[in-house]
Amino acid sequence: MSRIVSIGELLIDFIPDTKGIALDKVSGFMKKPGGAPANVAVAASRLGTKSMLVTKVGDDAFGVFLKDVVSSYGVDTSYVTQTDQAHTALAFVTLDHEGNRDFIFYRDPSADQLLSPEDLRFEAFKAGDILHFCSVSLGDFPIKEAHVKLIAEFQAHDRFISFDPNVRLALFKDHERYRETINQFIHEADLVKVAEDELQFITGKTVFEEQIKALFKGRVRYVVLTKGKHGASFHTKTKTVSHPGFEVDVKDTTGAGDAFIGAFLSRVAALRDPRAFDETAMFEMLAFANAAAAITTTRYGAMDGLPTKDEVERFMMDQKRRRGRAYGLRKDF
Repeated sequence: MSRIVSIGELLIDFIPDTKGIALDKVSGFMKKPGGAPANVAVAASRLGTKSMLVTKVGDDAFGVFLKDVVSSYGVDTSYVTQTDQAHTALAFVTLDHEGNRDFIFYRDPSADQLLSPEDLRFEAFKAGDILHFCSVSLGDFPIKEAHVKLIAEFQAHDRFISFDPNVRLALFKDHERYRETINQFIHEADLVKVAEDELQFITGKTVFEEQIKALFKGRVRYVVLTKGKHGASFHTKTKTVSHPGFEVDVKDTTGAGDAFIGAFLSRVAALRDPRAFDETAMFEMLAFANAAAAITTTRYGAMDGLPTKDEVERFMMDQKRRRGRAYGLRKDF
């Protein structure tokens, strides 16, 4: 089985203790570990897939807390280093009544942004490793160049690369430049995972078929589209396989997308050839990832809500029994 190597931000999410009110009216917060790439590494580990996180945290109490928590989930934190040049990043999350969230970040710079190419030691990476990254760490800081160097190393060894743009407009003043950066890095990935509400910003197009087609550039072979409670779809240049998702009582959507791609990549890692999918495998991977994401939304916090493999499998069996049928396979050629 391959290992997931995730590079990018590791931070503290402060989750409000009350949903549906403005941030300035919140009286209390729950401290939760977060950061999309870190969530993905934890998601994979919880599901039985080896994972590694490459990042920096501050030489502060939050940094110590985060490294300890991520390590407790079984993630290799050998390359989570500390610095006294900046503090650990913080994010304050607002939740509406349906559990949807928005963020206010305290960064620029934060410790993770100071990860530099010189911090990378390529002997840590192995044949079969799968690299995963997001766009939040692609601003004008040393960590962007660390991404460039690590991506080049994985490409040189023909290793699988996954990119989830995970668009966060509030973190980038120049949205057009941010869009250009995302599209620049899309070229470098084998698989691109996008949320439905990100398509227009990333592609600049309004017609769905044209949006999906625009993502197939450079090395891209696969596009995975998440649609919230409506499930997800797996696209190649010639076919689409969809899964309708699962209905649950949503408490907090923080980390749901990370749970999805972490679960999806855990199934990719189990394949003998990560670039060879048939339609049955595509559907099963979507179902598994949708189930992991659904479970996460029923719990508060990102990492704290990530399920184990047994929990996902029990959930899927329960859903099948409740509906009295297997979910259907829809193919669009």
